[in-house]
Amino acid sequence: MTIGDAVEAPTAIERAARREAARNNAADSKLSDVSSLQVGPSAGVVSPQRVLHRVVLPRPDDPPEVRPLYLDEPENRHGHTAEVLSRSAVTVPPACQLSFATYFNAFPASYWKRWTRVEEVALRLTVRGAGRVDLYRSKSNGEVVHLEGKQLDTSGDQIELEFRESLAPFEDGGWVWFDVATERHSLTVSDAAWIIDEPLPVQPLAVVITTFNRPADCVTALAALAEDSAVLNAIAKVFVVDQGSVKVRDHQRFAASAAQLGDRLVVIDQENLGGSGGFTRGMLEALRTSGIEHVLLMDDDVRLEPDSVLRAHAFARAASSPVIVGAQMMNLQVRSQLHAMGEIVDLKSSFWRPAPGAVAGHDFAQVTLRQQRALHARIHSTYNAWWMCLFPREVLESAGLPLPMFIKWDDAEYGLRAGECGFPTVTLPGCAIWHMPWTDKDDTTDWTAYFHLRNRLITMALHSPYEVRLAIVHEGFRTTFKHLMAMEYSTVALRHKSIEDFLDGPEGLFASLRDALPAVQKLREGYDDARVFSSAQQLPMPLFDPVRMERLLQPPVRPVAIAKRAVATVYRHLRAPKPQTRERPQINVPASNARWFLLGMVDSATVSNADGTGVAFRKRDPQQFRALLARTITLHRRLVAEWAVTAQRYRAAIPTLTSVESWEQVFGQPRSGGTPAPRFGGTPAPRSGGTPAPRSGGTPAPRFGGTPAPRFGGTPAPRSGGTPAPGLLGPRSDPRPGPGPGSASTPTPDR
Repeated sequence: MTIGDAVEAPTAIERAARREAARNNAADSKLSDVSSLQVGPSAGVVSPQRVLHRVVLPRPDDPPEVRPLYLDEPENRHGHTAEVLSRSAVTVPPACQLSFATYFNAFPASYWKRWTRVEEVALRLTVRGAGRVDLYRSKSNGEVVHLEGKQLDTSGDQIELEFRESLAPFEDGGWVWFDVATERHSLTVSDAAWIIDEPLPVQPLAVVITTFNRPADCVTALAALAEDSAVLNAIAKVFVVDQGSVKVRDHQRFAASAAQLGDRLVVIDQENLGGSGGFTRGMLEALRTSGIEHVLLMDDDVRLEPDSVLRAHAFARAASSPVIVGAQMMNLQVRSQLHAMGEIVDLKSSFWRPAPGAVAGHDFAQVTLRQQRALHARIHSTYNAWWMCLFPREVLESAGLPLPMFIKWDDAEYGLRAGECGFPTVTLPGCAIWHMPWTDKDDTTDWTAYFHLRNRLITMALHSPYEVRLAIVHEGFRTTFKHLMAMEYSTVALRHKSIEDFLDGPEGLFASLRDALPAVQKLREGYDDARVFSSAQQLPMPLFDPVRMERLLQPPVRPVAIAKRAVATVYRHLRAPKPQTRERPQINVPASNARWFLLGMVDSATVSNADGTGVAFRKRDPQQFRALLARTITLHRRLVAEWAVTAQRYRAAIPTLTSVESWEQVFGQPRSGGTPAPRFGGTPAPRSGGTPAPRSGGTPAPRFGGTPAPRFGGTPAPRSGGTPAPGLLGPRSDPRPGPGPGSASTPTPDR
């Protein structure tokens, strides 16, 4: 095809031929790629409903370290780099190479192959100038395959290229991307996007942000949603659930963001009910809003790539059956670093951890996507944290609302519960937010330690098919030992309260949304390690010299050495400390060195917070040590003896804990007639390990890219399965939304 020919979509016969060729040649990797290239004048703006994934570029105010997430720039002959003209346009100077094999611009084809109806994807881009454009893909093992290429000289005109690639060879992994190279002239690339032929259904989206005394962060998130017109057009509602005393409305930049969002924005003021209470309130408001089909939860303290919202929304609309779509997490402190690629809950060891095959802590500024082969295999997650996570309405209606856990583990428990109902979680590459890494938090030792353990026990009781008591007891004693050796007596006391409250059963969970945090804070007041000073300069200088501290920092390595150090620390904790150490610390310890084998050998120490904002003066107390150790033994015996009965009580309470009626009473919004919340009891929720609930529908939804499915548009196609279930809120008066933000019902008033 020559320049000047019109770009035409392939006919049904051509698509069928490509699909047949892909099937016939699937065993031969050289022949399984069915790709094509078309060149022609600009065909105008592509419908947003056909766009899966825009090619985007850094914003002018982005720090330099984010550039490798968008552009892979090898060393060029004259040291030139590409000139970013806008979020959608870049000029490659003469004698340069530029690759879009990057985190945000390569297309994660294997995830679309596995979970959606898309069978073929097209890369459409506009170019002006002279140079070469090449299309590549990777295999699941990271090997790179060249697909198509074109040498261009537009003579100053603007033309359009369209590369097409079948998703047939991407079952186990692989990305698709394009590269640009120039010689004597520059080449400008603009408006590139990965698209499909048939539009996706129009399914309006609601965004829910829960915030607590972070007005600046929340306004920044709102501004990111409002700055991109495509994102703005996709959003029907933005619910901000403000649970703080410092209000978002009072921030100086709020008015500007509110004006951009218009009547989409609804700010709801309520008391602090934690993340679970805030997000559940937003879910309920979204479900009450006529026409909303997807609900996207987002933390207030994130930095957002706006196209991630569109990518998650497109993926959910293209899915073969309803799935939860989660964003990956980038490190807010090291912007080029992928912190969390995907996570699972290990139901046997009773902990969350990276998903099998997941790469953690990968820095794209050091090793590119093309170079890191481990990033090319598709992974499977069992839940996604709610820093950004999208839920189809059908998931919320079938799986129910979140548990009243306040914070911690509510996202993991919900992902497991939804999975048991037949709704998997997909953590989508190229869809991400920047968030503070948990390595810079003290949430296993501060007040949140209570919620970590209590909610973890609840999650295991509800979902683990294994005999987990031994694993929980083993972890409990090991962790308690470390905390006691480190003089973290308040943390051990919180762990005791966690076990006690878990064994008390589910009846107090809703009340704990209001009562647990004050009780935890009051409990911590009696312990020195819970009192934080702004700096070590508020305390006397340490007794030990730096050399002695350096010797203590050497960790025991061999099993015999570890055993000797453990015995020595226990013996030391049974003896009375030296009197002067009550007033003057022996050493100052940075958070990174606050290990049991060091702190177990001293009588007192100042220890800094993980984020460096303060220090605690920890003091060894043999009386507290003995009492807490004895209580640990007693409670773990109870945990073993009462586990089965307690687990059954929680499973039986699931219908009540996740019901609209129960949550409405928490929010002070009883349904008409003042129907009381159901009593605890009834039929237990199904446990994992049994037969999952069947997904709705019989006949699979039409796939994109093969024989054309009925075109989406106007009235969206009904969900598979025919008549929708009544759902959490009963029959919907208008189950099918009209297009755009205006399809929502009368705006919910601010609360």
